[in-house]
Amino acid sequence: MGLFVVTMEQHKKKQDNKMREIQIEKLVLNISVGKSGDELTKASKVLQDLADQKPVLSRAKYTIRSFSIKRNETIAVHATVRGEKAMELLKRGLKVKDLELRSSCFTQNGNFGFGLDEHIDMGIKFDPATGTYGLDFYVVLTRPGLRVKKRKRGRSHIGSRHKVTKEDAMKWFKERLSGTCLLYTSPSPRD
Repeated sequence: MGLFVVTMEQHKKKQDNKMREIQIEKLVLNISVGKSGDELTKASKVLQDLADQKPVLSRAKYTIRSFSIKRNETIAVHATVRGEKAMELLKRGLKVKDLELRSSCFTQNGNFGFGLDEHIDMGIKFDPATGTYGLDFYVVLTRPGLRVKKRKRGRSHIGSRHKVTKEDAMKWFKERLSGTCLLYTSPSPRD
């Protein structure tokens, strides 16, 4: 058995491989109102102005009596944005967060999410008739070639080395968006 030594040239070739580049598959914007009616219509209008596309209504999975939510009641709106528009909205949202995210915002499969308290921080003019809404961002990161796993004919598996990990996502966030990842430690109980 021989020892496998990686030269600098081989390492550089691996880094330059365009199939290894991480990209944004989609950005999901969500506004959860918690009740249907006029509030949900206003939130839908806010999301439509922000994403420049028609948002989709989300329904409650369960009945929660303490929140007065019934099963299958529309309680939220969301929009899925892809391409350059997703990157532009993500940059605007992270600017509000000062390009800082906790490491707990990143999942094990390389996705990350964060929330804003008020949508008007994104540069939308405040309208007293509409009010302010909280906004959730969720970003799905992939590498090229994911279609191999999802297509109908000739379907195959994605190798574990090709999947995006938490560390890959954090590195992409630091390099591509010039962000910082804060290590989150749980607060110690008071004596």
